[in-house]
Amino acid sequence: MTNELTQNMQETYERKPSLLAKTALMLVVIAFFALAWQWLNTRRHFNEIEKSLSQKLETYQALNQQSLALAKQANEQSTEANTRTAILQQKLDESRDQQEVLQTLYDQLAENREATAVAEVEQFLTIATQQLQLAGNVKSALLALQAADKRLEPLNLPRAIQLRETLNADIENLRKQPQIDTMGMSAQLDQVAELCATLPLISERQPTLNANAVQRNTSKNTYQNTLQKFGISIWSDIKNLVTIERIDHPEPPLLSADHAFYLRENLKLRLLTARIALLQHDEATYSTDLKTVHDWLNQYFDTKHPNAIKAFGLLKKLSANNIGIELPQLTESLAAVNRYKLSLDKSD
Repeated sequence: MTNELTQNMQETYERKPSLLAKTALMLVVIAFFALAWQWLNTRRHFNEIEKSLSQKLETYQALNQQSLALAKQANEQSTEANTRTAILQQKLDESRDQQEVLQTLYDQLAENREATAVAEVEQFLTIATQQLQLAGNVKSALLALQAADKRLEPLNLPRAIQLRETLNADIENLRKQPQIDTMGMSAQLDQVAELCATLPLISERQPTLNANAVQRNTSKNTYQNTLQKFGISIWSDIKNLVTIERIDHPEPPLLSADHAFYLRENLKLRLLTARIALLQHDEATYSTDLKTVHDWLNQYFDTKHPNAIKAFGLLKKLSANNIGIELPQLTESLAAVNRYKLSLDKSD
């Protein structure tokens, strides 16, 4: 019995190492497979990481190239911007210099603007005086005075206001002057001259009438017999023995061709002097010339002609206008401007 136990124990001891060896071997194999799997998994992760890193590196290189291109472009733009900035700075400096010059000129003009305005007002007054004295043109003189008053308007100074009051007094005086239609009357004088150039002379009309009478008599005589011609000749001789004339209506003067030419030229000259007198408001000369033209038309020309009737109507209308007006001399305004200039000289 004891031997059997001993033998069983020995078998048990012999079986245990073989089981442990197998177990250990299995553990070693399992560990080996685990390590192999771990190594493969790690290797796969390393490959994926390497691939990802490679892609990211390529992306980074592309981005780096783009960044370099952008940096180069930015550098070029920066250089161009610096150049433009330098140019703008130069232009700004030039603009500042010009602004300083303009400011200096403006200050000088501001200091002398009163004197300049007074000089312009004096020029306007000179123009107005010339228009009144030389041409008698009230409208142009009034416009010149109004321009002078407008020029003084920005000067809000006591002496400028006083000068404007004097100018306004002369302006009101000119507005009260009677308005004469000088242009319209000059046009009517031109129309009279054109009509006179077409009027027939009485000496030119009379031979025409006599010729018509002779022609009519000649045509009638062709139908008369010799006895009638003889009687007519005797009756003509008897009529020539007595001449009857009307003293209250003398015969119209007969003019030669040269005299007729000079008569028409003298008519034009009279109408021209009448126009000059109209511009100078010379009532006496104007009336005398129109009366002379009227008398010559009535004496030498055919007064029954339609153009003669029109000419007489225009002469009557022109003679009815009163052109003798007394124009102001603007002495007060000129004296006020002279006083203004003296005050400016004293203030300087």
